Amino acid sequence: MRVLAALSGGVDSAVAAALAVEAGHEVVGVHMALSTSPQECRIGSRGCCSVEDAGDAARAAEHLGIPFYVWDLAEEFERTVIADFVDQYRRGATPNPCVRCNEFVKFRELALRAQVLGFDAVCTGHYARLVAGPHGPELHRGWDLLKDQSYVLAVMGGEQLSRVLLPLGEAPSKAWVRAEAARLGLGVESKPDSYDICFIPDGDTRGFLRARLGTAPGAVVTDDGTQVGTHQGYWNFTVGQRRGLALPDPAPDGRPRYVLRTDPAKNVVVVGPEEMLSVDRIDAREVVWLAPDDAADECADTGCGQVLAQVRAHGRALPVRRLTWEDAPCSAGDQGAAAGGLTVELEEPMRGVATGQSLVLYRDSRVLGQATITGAGRTP
Repeated sequence: MRVLAALSGGVDSAVAAALAVEAGHEVVGVHMALSTSPQECRIGSRGCCSVEDAGDAARAAEHLGIPFYVWDLAEEFERTVIADFVDQYRRGATPNPCVRCNEFVKFRELALRAQVLGFDAVCTGHYARLVAGPHGPELHRGWDLLKDQSYVLAVMGGEQLSRVLLPLGEAPSKAWVRAEAARLGLGVESKPDSYDICFIPDGDTRGFLRARLGTAPGAVVTDDGTQVGTHQGYWNFTVGQRRGLALPDPAPDGRPRYVLRTDPAKNVVVVGPEEMLSVDRIDAREVVWLAPDDAADECADTGCGQVLAQVRAHGRALPVRRLTWEDAPCSAGDQGAAAGGLTVELEEPMRGVATGQSLVLYRDSRVLGQATITGAGRTP
């Protein structure tokens, strides 16, 4: 196959490209330049898309003997990821920019260009598995559950599964991947993993939002509307947050307060005790369904495996008691397409669920689908 390998400059993508070469594919490497300031250097293990990353990607391609190109996707990244990130916070939501980047840049844009150029597949260094199923490729968790990235890949859509290679899906550990990088002589085996939000390399999300949104002084209130403090912008807070509230007085019972929600229309941050963060019902829309053979509306009593719900990249997946389709139920024709809205009821409460987060449903290790959370609460 003719394979377009995305080379970020890190160890994972370099090893994935090398394994594709070893498998006999005709591989071409491409580095997606996403930063509007690519001349900036990395800050330790924070951020990516720096001048060092581009250089490391080029050296890995040269070592593998494959053609290498740099594609400037900074404009697309700014429009679809960064601008959306800011807008979601303005709306009082908590976005996941990694999900958005995978959806619009790393798969939609990259896959579209690869298809136009005549490539059969795109190769990335994500830790997730593609398993052949009776209805086509299925997306599953990677073997290394500590590194599993199926959560952020669920948004790619079923139509992309047949045009993707994920060579690290069966990697037993990150240590194994680093050992492979050393064996192959790629020169990146000791490079630290990037973390936090790549376009905020100093880790100061508040400072980034303040530069984009300014300040807007408002009230911090309890659930009954009693003011207990002030804030400089509701977008600085997300559900479950405790640090940074700077409340002048403790709660009457002395217990800590947490952010329960924000109200952009009133410019208030609502706080309360920890137990008010627990929900067992999650509403979501913009469904992307990857399992045309599994509508998932029957859960624990089907004998086909428990449906699990996960709302963070490495969060705990909890059993689903009931799943209800709010609009059109999923059918075989809905693979990879928006399938209306859904509501899941959990077997046990989940803490700190925020609007804007991704809800991903699994059956055993298989990804069934993904949706964007619009609300959460407690069932009567």
